[in-house]
Amino acid sequence: MELRVLRYFLAVARTESFSAAAESLHITQPTLSRQIMELEDELGAKLLIRGKRNHKITLTEDGLLLRKRAEEIVTLSDKTTAEFHTKEDTISGDIYIGGGETDAMRLIAKAAKKLQQEHPAICFHLFSGNAEDLEDLLDKGLLDFCIVIGATDLKKYDFLPLPATDIWGLLMRKEDPLAQKKTITPQDLENLPLLVSRQALKHNELTGWNKQSIEKLHIAATYNLIYNAALMVDEGFGYALALDKLVNTTGDSTLCFRPLEPQLEAHLNVVWKKYQVFSKAAEKFLEQLQKQFS
Repeated sequence: MELRVLRYFLAVARTESFSAAAESLHITQPTLSRQIMELEDELGAKLLIRGKRNHKITLTEDGLLLRKRAEEIVTLSDKTTAEFHTKEDTISGDIYIGGGETDAMRLIAKAAKKLQQEHPAICFHLFSGNAEDLEDLLDKGLLDFCIVIGATDLKKYDFLPLPATDIWGLLMRKEDPLAQKKTITPQDLENLPLLVSRQALKHNELTGWNKQSIEKLHIAATYNLIYNAALMVDEGFGYALALDKLVNTTGDSTLCFRPLEPQLEAHLNVVWKKYQVFSKAAEKFLEQLQKQFS
């Protein structure tokens, strides 16, 4: 399975057309079709379905799996090539950082700004998502660093604690009677339709605070990123258990945030793979983080 053919396959998957993909790749359509057929023969699986009317290409289940794997392989290949092409006398290259939703990303931004001022040839690539997805990318070598929030298994990583904590609370509409309270207790949550982070549920981050099983609460929905959950709250669907400073609750916003009582904190760490061999750019960034947080 050649890297070149994987790029061909990704072009077809992206454009949903053999003719458009062939044009973007500067090859003939028959050549492209033959390469994809040979790839299907090699894998022993049908990857594409040709539409009868508009000739639009759709992916089979095997095709969807290959697209995910091919994107990872091509990205890692490009990342590796870029690292080897870095000039010896210049600190340049790419740094790949993943992070969940947290205001502590400001600390990462300050370190990145400082390093970019000293070495303007460095380019940063940011990936947002939940901890499980980002740790998977980190384990596969597609990220250099990952900012993890709350409970996570740090045994397989080296890490640097961030000098910041996030606070759990309840996101609700300002017109709600609970908005009159300064803090939210476990009793306040009884019978409320709640939107809860899937990561928090998986790691049981709220169980200790609630002193009982989180399943006893009325979980009406789960989310992995807060933006869409906040829209659900704004439309009156329910209340979101969330971290502070992620949703604008100032000015004309219809939403407000109230911290939990007793206070529940989420600690943050920058993690990277054990025995990681960094590019020069990533190594400089780690040095900047250690200097900034020491």
